[in-house]
Amino acid sequence: MSVQKPELNREEVIVKTSIIGIITNVLLAAFKAGVGLLSNSIAILLDAINNLSDALSSVITIIGAKLAGKLPDKKHPLGHGRIEYLSSMLVSALVLYAGITALIESVKKIIHPEVAHYSLLTLIILAVAIIVKLLLGKYVKTKGKQVNSGALIASGSDASFDAILSASVLACALLHLWWHVSLEAYMGVAISLVIIKAGIEMLQETLHDILGQRPAPELVKQVKEIIQAQPLVHGVYDLLINDYGPNKHYASVHIELPDTMTVDEVDRLTRQIEENVYHKTGVILTGVGVYSYNTKDEKAALIRNDVQKIILMHDWALQLHGFYVSIAEKQMRFDVVLSFDIAREQALDTLTKEVQTAYPDYTVQITPDVDLTD
Repeated sequence: MSVQKPELNREEVIVKTSIIGIITNVLLAAFKAGVGLLSNSIAILLDAINNLSDALSSVITIIGAKLAGKLPDKKHPLGHGRIEYLSSMLVSALVLYAGITALIESVKKIIHPEVAHYSLLTLIILAVAIIVKLLLGKYVKTKGKQVNSGALIASGSDASFDAILSASVLACALLHLWWHVSLEAYMGVAISLVIIKAGIEMLQETLHDILGQRPAPELVKQVKEIIQAQPLVHGVYDLLINDYGPNKHYASVHIELPDTMTVDEVDRLTRQIEENVYHKTGVILTGVGVYSYNTKDEKAALIRNDVQKIILMHDWALQLHGFYVSIAEKQMRFDVVLSFDIAREQALDTLTKEVQTAYPDYTVQITPDVDLTD
């Protein structure tokens, strides 16, 4: 396999962007904490705490990126990329903790209310903080998309949303100044619930990454099109893409080739496919399996069409592939992609009986496949 193509230094971008986020959030937290203490505003204080949690999240993002960038070793031959998912989980837990703590403090303020005092300086600092957060959110999110960093994209979205929360706090301050109505503690509850919701969603997304999600349809389509572009490839099936961290994908696939090809021809073709897929998508094909399809007998094609009609009569039978029949030996074999709506044993039993009834003289071998990709 050729050396990996040159690309943007992902780790460097993540670290640089996170440092900018840390500095910005620490400064905002300091200003807001000072304003919150002077004005006795629980909403502003909670907004400051939220900025501190964002800064801590950026620190964890840096640590995760550094650890994930370590080279493969004997114990971890596929690298350390999944550490980023663990660091994201830790960030989610911190966000969740900050939200719950903020909720408790806000409820206390509702039970034992205190009057807030705002000044022109308070309003100016809040307005500036809103603008800074909007700009920071756009910058971080753009960089996250540029290097495919889920942590940065989430941080950017969170920063943009924080700007909306800060705007709500500013609205409360103006409301208090104009009509002497205090909604501080209630706004604190609202902010807390938003933070908790964000923490839960981040945690869910990270768990999906760790458990293994269905790969992006765009990536699946691209890989299949690259393989299908080879003139001798009759079909592309059973594509399995494993995620070992952002931008680190290992895959296996089955291709359907004419039954007249030699081993040498198959070897050269599969190596070419591996090279093309890697250089165009970054996906490493660790294995290319081969199905043969009949090219010497027209009757085989008629049998295939007939069997395919039998199989696809069922909604839970999504696809038939890898079909090969030996008329002389009275044997046929093929794979069927099954949906998650039926038990594998039940499906195999039903399909085998139906095909066997139509072709009682044949030995039928059906291999079940899982609906792994779109």
